[in-house]
Amino acid sequence: MALRQRLDKWLWFARVARTRGLAARLVVDGHVRLNARRIETPAKGVGPGDVLTIALERQVRVLKVVAPGARRGGFSEASRLFEELSDPGICPPAGPANGPI
Repeated sequence: MALRQRLDKWLWFARVARTRGLAARLVVDGHVRLNARRIETPAKGVGPGDVLTIALERQVRVLKVVAPGARRGGFSEASRLFEELSDPGICPPAGPANGPI
């Protein structure tokens, strides 16, 4: 298994997005940062040690890549691919007062 993996594929394996197409859309639309740099190319490689900041509909997640994925498995398998660095209490959900994320 390679140490680097396409960003859209990794997001799908890590269960950040429901489909690989939606994972690619997150990247193309500019909702993903790789090591604090905005990325718009789904084919960009990610590997262990990289930090992803992902702006989702109702939260911002910060994930440290621990390993590339081999397949899209269940939650327990997906959670071994990353270390969650974000604190759910820091990122309030989007709403009328907060606006969309």
